[in-house]
Order: sequence, then structure tokens, then C-alpha cells
Amino acid sequence: MTTTAHTVSPERVSEPTADDLAAGKAVTLLQRVIMPRPGDPLKVRSLYVDEERTKRVKSASRSDATVAAGNEVSFATYFNAFPASYWRRWTVLERVILRMRVSGPGRIDVYRSKADGSIIHVTGTTTTGENRALEFDLDLTPFEDGGWYWFDVTADDAPLTVHAADWSAAREPAQDARLSIGICTFNRPDDCVSALSALAGDPVVDGLISRVIVADQGNKKVRDAGGYADAAAALGDRLLLVEQPNLGGSGGFSRTMHEALNSTDATHHILLDDDVQLEPDSIARLFAFARFTKKPMLVGGQMLALQDRSVLHTMGEVIAPDKFFWRAAPNTEYAHDFAEDPLRKTPRLHRRIDVDYTGWWMCLVPREAMEQLGFALPVFIKWDDAEYGIRAGENGFPTATLPGAAVWHLSWSDKDDTAGWQAYFHTRNRLVAAALHTQHKRGGTLLRDTFKFDLKFLIMLQYATAALHHRAYDDFLAGPERLFPLLPTALPTALEHQGDYPDGQVIGSSSDLPLPSMSPTKAERFMKPPTTPVTIGRTLGAALVHNLRKPKPDTAERPQMNISAQDARWFLLSRLDSATVGTADGRGVTFRRREPDTFWRMLRHSVTVHAKLYREFPRLAKQYRAHLDELTSQESWERAFTESTTGK
Repeated sequence: MTTTAHTVSPERVSEPTADDLAAGKAVTLLQRVIMPRPGDPLKVRSLYVDEERTKRVKSASRSDATVAAGNEVSFATYFNAFPASYWRRWTVLERVILRMRVSGPGRIDVYRSKADGSIIHVTGTTTTGENRALEFDLDLTPFEDGGWYWFDVTADDAPLTVHAADWSAAREPAQDARLSIGICTFNRPDDCVSALSALAGDPVVDGLISRVIVADQGNKKVRDAGGYADAAAALGDRLLLVEQPNLGGSGGFSRTMHEALNSTDATHHILLDDDVQLEPDSIARLFAFARFTKKPMLVGGQMLALQDRSVLHTMGEVIAPDKFFWRAAPNTEYAHDFAEDPLRKTPRLHRRIDVDYTGWWMCLVPREAMEQLGFALPVFIKWDDAEYGIRAGENGFPTATLPGAAVWHLSWSDKDDTAGWQAYFHTRNRLVAAALHTQHKRGGTLLRDTFKFDLKFLIMLQYATAALHHRAYDDFLAGPERLFPLLPTALPTALEHQGDYPDGQVIGSSSDLPLPSMSPTKAERFMKPPTTPVTIGRTLGAALVHNLRKPKPDTAERPQMNISAQDARWFLLSRLDSATVGTADGRGVTFRRREPDTFWRMLRHSVTVHAKLYREFPRLAKQYRAHLDELTSQESWERAFTESTTGK
């Protein structure tokens, strides 16, 4: 491996140096080294600096870091290490340059890791008290399977300051590029304005943006939010605010794609959710990465947990081909906390991961993909981003999720998308996506899986959710011609029928109901899960027999147990006649009551409709695939936008 470290003139390292300009050498910024925001707690600081709790780095801005005399700090962190293996795999770059401007006595050492997390010292240099600009020319060849670059700073007998640092390329991209951003928002005007302000408030990111398109689908308007005028003034005529009825994420993001193609010459379009907290340099990183990719591709940002900000909630996902359901990509983990396990000490985070799709909380889509693939399926919410990624891959546009580019977003642990009105969209849209892309004639184990979900919800006394599943099956069986007509009405219909059964009605607190009748010691025995095939089968059989008996009379008014959301398991609820169950967000409870007649009626219907789905699946797959171009074309979406606005 060839590396060099040399002194250059002390210009800002986020710009080409004077020596670069004199030599005619082009330099493209890839990733700035950034410091925590003022007031960030120690947990959040771990995303930026690997430091001791009692010896914190001091910063006068988000670009400088001062290490106290005799101390050492590492920048082997999520936001400041360089994900070399991704650049090696997907881009044309063969080298990267680490540039920095420093003052004070000490050392700068550059390290890299291997795919197994092994750490290798690459190069380093001593520094003196003078203000110096350093460059380290680093090879990307050894990163085929994984690995990062980073640097450590050691101060001698006086403080050492890194005034600014970045990772750059010693060349320009082969083609000119222009960036547009599309934000889909529904009744989160303050969050949307915060995102606009973050984009406009970062000079580097602001300089990259040619257009910001906001699809406002709510009745709480973005234009009425505090701070909107300032954000709009900062963006000027680059901001396009489009107001339309609520067509879900698929309709909102498709509207931004439509406007990006029609009203801009942008070569890349970033889809951005409204309810995120943004680290602005993530925008610049996605765009820089996309400008150097070997071929046009989708590039996603990863998700950090908004409610626990040092936690990387998801690194990337794939679709399990047998049952056609999303899952964590191989060699990843959910909910990694960098405050507990830093990057240097977590070998499993050093492998490069490959994904099937990326979430639309932050996703860059090249113009070529939008022109060739069209837009999202008209499915309102759920599975639109996953289906688009699969469709892109089938048409030669791969997807990567880029470490170090991320947004903070509400994680799945704080909500339950499988229950309530969202269950309708999960189920119907999963079937639609599978019909379009599964390699199995009858969906593999998909229908067995959906039937298992039905049975699980029924024995958990979630009749409202099971009923929404059945509505989803019927709408899928109605064929692709029904998707666009259902787009504006599917949500109101799901919300209307969510409360048809007690489990769909949220109560403020379990204290609004009588105290549970079951003693805590007896309730404790019910909490033990079955662990073997025999005990699981016995428990399931007992649940079916239990539904042959009438509930105890007093359980209709008085719950037998108060159950927290995390304890609401099938083997527990299947033994009860009634219980309150906490909602995933902790804001209320549902009072679930066993209804044997409802149980058997819905179970018979589930068996019947699944038999029909099994028979009809091959025909439906051909039908949905034949209509795919029409469902996703710009022309079809343009008609939908017009009809939703005019009512015609």
C-alpha cells in the first residue's frame, strides 16, 4: 500500500489548496470531519469523537477539535471514519486523500481496518506548534470485503488543534451533476421547516442544491409554520412548495420525482422524510458518492434512532425470497449503540454489507432511474420503497446504504406498524410487491406466513387487525386496476373500520377500567413461553379449545390482566378472556375481549380466502406484472395528481 504524508499551504482543507490550484490539480470534497453540536450529550458525541468521558475534546465550531496536552482522541467514529470498502466496491475511485490543518505539538496517525475488524497502522506524522496543512494520500485497494479509514490525534506537552479536516478525491467526477431534494410531508409543518432550515443553513450543502421540492399533503400547512418565511427566503427560487391531497408516501414522493423531472435538470434526486433530524453533511456525502459510482445506482442513508440518538437502528435490509418479507441484511445488527460499543471495538461493523433496497427516509435516486423505472407504486404507504429498490435492481440499478450518511428517525421499537390501520397497507402491499417480483409460482411460503399472522392476531384477540387483513386480501384479489382508484380512499376506509372491534379502540389508561381480576402470582405463571415444538403445539391447541368456550361473564367489563406492550405475546393472550394491552408508543391501552363467534367466523374466512389466493396467485402475478409500467409511469401519476386536486 502506498501512502504519503506531506505539508501543504495552510488553506482551508474543505477547499482546494493553493498548491492544488497552482498545479492544476482538481480536488473534490467527499466527506467533512464534523464535530458534535454544542450541548450534545456524551452518548451523541460518541458518533463524532471516540474520547474519554473525563477528557473531552473542545470545539469552537463544528469543524475544529482541540485535544488537551497529554491526551489522545480517535476519529474512528460513525460520522468521521471513512467507509472505504463502499467507495472501493461501488465507485471509480482508487485513492482517497485525508486533508487537515493543524497546530500544536503531537502526532497524527492514520489507521485502517480489515473486514474482520483487525486494525492496521497505515501512516503518521509529528506536528509542531506551527499552523500546518497535511495531506495523506491513501490507497483504496485493500477494502474489497470491508474496512474503514480513520485518524487519531495525540497531543504532547501542549494542546493540539485540528482546525478542519476532510476526506477528498484528487479528481473531479467524470460528469457534471446537479442535485434536487424532495420532501414528502403530512401535518408535520414544524419538522419540515426544520429540515429546510438545516439544508439552507449549511453552506456546503446549500451550495449543492439546485432545487428543493416539498409535497405538502396535510391540512396543517408548511407555509403557515413558524420559521417558514426565513427558510423560504434562504432557499429563494430554489424552493418549490406543492400542496395536494394526501396520497401517502408513494404519492408525495412520486410528486417530488415528477416535479424534479419536469421543472429541473437535476441529475440526482434525494427523497427525504419530513419527521427526521438531519446531519446536513449526510446530504453532501450521498451526492458525492453518487457522482463517482461506476454506474447509476440508488444510494441510501442509514437510520439512527431519534429517541436514543447514539443508536444505529438499521444499517440495511433485504427481502427474504421464500416468504417475501423484509429482514436485516446479512452481517448486520439492529440497534447498535456506539456509546456502548465504539466502532474500533465492534468487528461486525467493519464488513461491507449488501442490500436489496433502502428506506425513503433518505434515498438518492439518479435521474436515469426515474426516467426508466417511473415512480412508486400507487400503494399509499408501506412497501413502496422496498418495491422500488427491487425493481431498480432487476433493471440494472443497484442499491447501497452508505455508512456515515444517516438521519435520526423514529425507530420501529416505538411503534407497531403491524397492528391497527397500517396492517391493511402492510398486507395488501406485500402481496402486490410479491406478485410483481417473487420467483415462486405461488409466492413461496408467503401465503403460509400471512395465514400464520391471521391466526396469531385472532388468538391475541386482535380482531380489528385481522379484519383489516381480510380487506387487504380482497383488494389485492381485485387486481391492479383498483390501485389508483383506491389511493385517495384507502386510508379513510382503514381508519373508519379500525374501530369496528374493541382492540382497535384506544383508551387513555388502564386506570379508566376496573382493576384486573387475576392475581399477580397467577399472572406470572402465564408469562412463561413455550419453547419446544411439543409445548408450542400444546399451547396452540389449548388456544383453539379455549375459543370453544364462552368467556367468563365479568371479563367483558373487568380485564383479567393489564399487559404491557412488550409482554403482549400470543401464548399469554390466548389463555385469557380479556386484558388491557399497552400501545407501542405508551400513550394508551386497548381493551381486548375474547369473542368466540368472531374468532371462528374470521378463521373460516381466512382459510377460504387463502385457498383462493393460492389458486389465483399465478394469474394475479401475470396481471400485476403486465400493468407495472402503467402503474408507475409519470403519465399515470400526473393524472392521479390532477384528479386528486380537481376531484375529477
